[in-house]
Amino acid sequence: MSEVSPLNAIPTLRQLAMPKDTNALGTIFGGVILSQIDTAAAIEAHKHHRGAVVTVAMDEIEFKQPVFVGDVVSYYARTHKLGRTSVTIDIDVFAQRQFAEEGDFIEVTSARAVMVAIDENHEPTALNK
Repeated sequence: MSEVSPLNAIPTLRQLAMPKDTNALGTIFGGVILSQIDTAAAIEAHKHHRGAVVTVAMDEIEFKQPVFVGDVVSYYARTHKLGRTSVTIDIDVFAQRQFAEEGDFIEVTSARAVMVAIDENHEPTALNK
């Protein structure tokens, strides 16, 4: 995946990490991050399709740094490849620690997701713009 810098890209999605999203260790659940990755991928996929899209695949996720309550988490999604019915999207996730200096970002994880356009019968359909 290509590298994104939070200093020169606009995030697809930003979220403040909240206490309700913490695990027993006091860090944000990985599933919360995964859910937001999925949301960012869907937002990006809708640039290429006006109808419904669903996630059909996501590659291996490795968390490089924890996310803490108060961190601002930014999700940067960009199209990697367009197919007839699918959009492959790269997502990079960065956290900015609470009270951190502006521009001080920590790489959390990255992912590649495949979104497929579906029709009213939940069958794959051609992308439309």
